[in-house]
Amino acid sequence: MFYAKNLRLFFLLCHKVRNPTGTEFIWISLIHQALWSLRERITEALTHDGYVYKYDISLPVGKLYDLVMDTRARLGPRAKNVVGYGHLGDGNLHLNITAESYSHSLLEAIEPFVYEWTARCNGSISAEHGLGFKKKQFIGYSKAKEAVLLMQRFKAMLDAKGILNPYKMLPSGS
Repeated sequence: MFYAKNLRLFFLLCHKVRNPTGTEFIWISLIHQALWSLRERITEALTHDGYVYKYDISLPVGKLYDLVMDTRARLGPRAKNVVGYGHLGDGNLHLNITAESYSHSLLEAIEPFVYEWTARCNGSISAEHGLGFKKKQFIGYSKAKEAVLLMQRFKAMLDAKGILNPYKMLPSGS
């Protein structure tokens, strides 16, 4: 309840106040902190819902939440929850899908669907957290083969020992 009441006040203050007084600035700061605290707890809360399939993608802002709705429709009752949150300003979406436990058949319903959907919207399958070892084979959904080859060359040239960002990786060179 605290968050809902103060969220309304926060938006009212932000809209009405161009040069906040000391009291208004304190209120805005407190509510800002409360909102960030709430946002930071989303990931933790989802782990209490069961197994979490996580995706960090970027999309055109106008399409940001459409993927959440389409994924919900696709998965139906196989998923407990399909949640999306992120950065409205830059189109970064954290898509989280929860289920009672890990299911390979559910994973097959999610992938490559999420990657294909993202590619159709000219998005990227890897946003702020990097590609990682789980997604490296899917990079072709958002990057051309030539771009991946160039990335591999740069990586080899700048990090010959593979010690920089060790868990952010590219597919093996061909």
